[in-house]
Amino acid sequence: MMSGENNLQVLLRTATPRRNEGQYVFCTLQQPAAELLAQAVVVVQEREGTTLVLPQAVAQARDIDYDYLAGWITLEVHSSLAAVGLTAAFSTVLAEEGISCNVVAGYYHDHIFVAWDDTERAIAVIRSLAAR
Repeated sequence: MMSGENNLQVLLRTATPRRNEGQYVFCTLQQPAAELLAQAVVVVQEREGTTLVLPQAVAQARDIDYDYLAGWITLEVHSSLAAVGLTAAFSTVLAEEGISCNVVAGYYHDHIFVAWDDTERAIAVIRSLAAR
């Protein structure tokens, strides 16, 4: 397996944010069923319960409470898990624009969940990092 890019300048220049189709929600359950876990795009075990990021339609169909409707952006660059500064760079410029972000790092890519109404603007802001 490739270890991914570490150079911050290369990462910023080649981040290539891509919007994933659909709307996503964060919810928490004590013991989610295996079928629901399989439909989640993110699963985080916490002391208080299991946080799931689900397609909104899945949460609605199962009558699961949520209070944050998000767009999901994937940075197409294969960033190293040891890379320093990428999350700080995009979260800082998003914060400067008043856009909240919730970040999950996968092995190959960083995934950013932003408020649904801010998704397109967030992509433009992240793309602006390449020009800096």
